[in-house]
Amino acid sequence: MYFKITNIVFSVLAVVLASCGGSSAPAEPEPDKPLFYQPENFPNAVYDFSKNEETEAGFQLGRKLFYDSRLSRDNTISCAECHNQYYAFTHHGHALSHGIDGQIGRRNAPAVQNTAFMKSFLWDGGVFNLDLFPIVPITNPQEMDESLVSIMEKLEKDEKYPDLFENAFGTKEITSDRFLKALSQFMNALISDNAKYDQYIRQENGVSLSASEMAGLKLYQAKCATCHASDLFTDGSYRNNGLEVFDRDPDYGRYDITEIESDKYKFKVPSLRNLKYTFPYMHDGRFNTLEEVLDHYSEGVMDTENLDPALKQNASLGIPLSDQDKQDLLAFLATLNDESFIRNPKFSAP
Repeated sequence: MYFKITNIVFSVLAVVLASCGGSSAPAEPEPDKPLFYQPENFPNAVYDFSKNEETEAGFQLGRKLFYDSRLSRDNTISCAECHNQYYAFTHHGHALSHGIDGQIGRRNAPAVQNTAFMKSFLWDGGVFNLDLFPIVPITNPQEMDESLVSIMEKLEKDEKYPDLFENAFGTKEITSDRFLKALSQFMNALISDNAKYDQYIRQENGVSLSASEMAGLKLYQAKCATCHASDLFTDGSYRNNGLEVFDRDPDYGRYDITEIESDKYKFKVPSLRNLKYTFPYMHDGRFNTLEEVLDHYSEGVMDTENLDPALKQNASLGIPLSDQDKQDLLAFLATLNDESFIRNPKFSAP
């Protein structure tokens, strides 16, 4: 059974507001580099840090919470279950996320990276504030099936958490507001900005692109950058990219949130970063390889309701790509993989 994201969020928002007030070996973050920083080639962050300052203690609390399976009803599923660091914080190899009691979720688990630069979250944009984002998987009966009230009770009984909350927020009081803000501090530190492309753009370490990578960059700029914009490689919009709609279980995407007919079959444009680690692809994980993705855009786009205009020009569907174009695009996309991000010990389980 599927519950609209808006209903999930607002049904528990009162609990949040009421409580306001008051495996690699782990390593400490580099002392000369802040937990959150603004990469020079990124657009400006949109998260409001004035309401949740990034601190070492808050980050460490959020890190511990992210890996704590007690956030689920039966204490078996942590955030990291579906957002594994070694796969750019996605659910490796699973088309759809797996949750409590062996249940299968409705959509593919999106990557958790560069969250401070995002204005909305989830494939349908049902959450507009990172501090509210964890509520959705926690309360979803197919994912973690737990309540914030129950989680707070579990944390209060733990001998370590009261001290961790005191270190982060000044007192031992454990509230859902502090809980969610600590998780945001951890997620906002998950910055992926050290791929080969980044070093090339910032002219670091003498990095240059090969002929094929450069050709792919030019193809990306000409044929992909409309949707996968800026060095975040997403414009954060919602679009219908012409996937076949399965009548047996149609997923209406953004429409589930807005109930606007023109939003049917639209999903959030994902980032192109770290695609090496985040397969399978699309909101339902239907494609296992990037070759399949490129084949879809060049030959498989369906003229579905609300198809994005960029994929239907001059009475032609899709994006024309030759075999060489595809090889060059694949070469360029590989320059967006950030191995240091998936191996950074400060993001691993404490």
